[in-house]
Amino acid sequence: MVLNVRIRRAAAAAGLLLLAIAPETVLAHAGERAYVLLLPTQLYIAGGTAVVALSFALVLWLPGRWFAPGEPVEGAEPGASRRASFASLAVIAVLVAAGYLGSRDPLVNPLPTAVWSLWWVGITFLHAVFGNLWSIVNPLGALGSLTSRAPRLRPGYWPAVGGYLVFAWFELVFPAPQDPALLAHAILVYLLYSLCGMALLGAPYWLRWCDPFTVFFRMVAWLAPLGFEPADTGRLRVKLRWPGAGLLRGEALPPSGVVFVILVLASVSFDGLSRSFWWLDLVGENPLEYPGRTALMGVNTLGLLVTVLVFLAAYGVTALAGARLARTSAGVVLTSFVLSVIPIAFGYHFSHYLPAFLVDAQYAVRALSDPFALGWNLLGTADLHVTASFLGHHASVEAIWYLQTGAIVVAHVCAVVVAHRLALRYAGNRRALIAGQLPSLCLMIGYTLLGLWLLSTPVSA
Repeated sequence: MVLNVRIRRAAAAAGLLLLAIAPETVLAHAGERAYVLLLPTQLYIAGGTAVVALSFALVLWLPGRWFAPGEPVEGAEPGASRRASFASLAVIAVLVAAGYLGSRDPLVNPLPTAVWSLWWVGITFLHAVFGNLWSIVNPLGALGSLTSRAPRLRPGYWPAVGGYLVFAWFELVFPAPQDPALLAHAILVYLLYSLCGMALLGAPYWLRWCDPFTVFFRMVAWLAPLGFEPADTGRLRVKLRWPGAGLLRGEALPPSGVVFVILVLASVSFDGLSRSFWWLDLVGENPLEYPGRTALMGVNTLGLLVTVLVFLAAYGVTALAGARLARTSAGVVLTSFVLSVIPIAFGYHFSHYLPAFLVDAQYAVRALSDPFALGWNLLGTADLHVTASFLGHHASVEAIWYLQTGAIVVAHVCAVVVAHRLALRYAGNRRALIAGQLPSLCLMIGYTLLGLWLLSTPVSA
């Protein structure tokens, strides 16, 4: 059943989430605000999981030479541009100043929307297409030029794990991550932390292993259809490749890298879970009377940690079962097949944030024209009319839903192909090849169900 226009407009304006109008109609969400998305989900969920299962059968049926794994080769990446890095650092300085001196309204001040929409969502999307852009413009490159030290300690990805966990807590649990001044504080603390880390371990090591965002963007860039290879001139040349092919170019991740990948997937999943009616009911709160983040800080902190542990346990059990069935090394499976999780993490990241990005990016473009609320119009966009009306029209909502659902399903199909190519490296025979992938297939189907359910379940504001 489709709601009439008046009811849809009233619901959108009030920001209320409606419960099931009919058995085939439920709601989906993404982003910080509650939008009404009328979505028929049962057939999509069933179809999505069937596509993932059938893709596994297809890759087994196709000739093995189509999936020849080859030897893992470390892929080249574009190097940091000193000018771009300093320019990026200058932009951050202006945004931080705006956070302190500009409007306290997070939709008028450019810092919150620039960070949470343009950078965390938009730049991530670009990495999945154009490769590792962050390696060129990373502002830490400018700070790193102030330090020069060879690392005595080699902690691997563990500092990145810790840094990303703090970032996820700040985004998902902290009561006011959108407050301009508090966000400016957080950025300065992060820059100081990074500067100390680079002074201790050296900038090259820190940026490759320890900075959570450099690591995150590099892993997302492995999905890009644009790759980089050394040319005879000594420079890098751009090369087209299959999406996700970059995942097969690197060696297996160390245990700390495995934890990092699972943490990324678990944290974005908890973002969807923590505002669902199911979660609020579980923790004893009325979903229609949302108590606010402050009241839920303790339980959401615990929930985030438990979600990470559950995802780690699920991956660990699946990998060990696959290794046992394939009769191969458990360590190899644990550290290699986590690469197939990266497409899944990005697919849900894209789907989860897409609707909010479409609205908040408009606020960001408008706010950047007048960063200090002084009446400026630097970019000519200060009078931009921000529209969210497309989130109240059935046709546009349906199109967004297709993009969200398609992203999750395509990401899982990509994960199946990547897992199959990895299995070809280690499986001794066809029986071991098939048996070793069955546990991971079950895990992927399970997360397809979870991801689509998270998109369609009612949420609080």
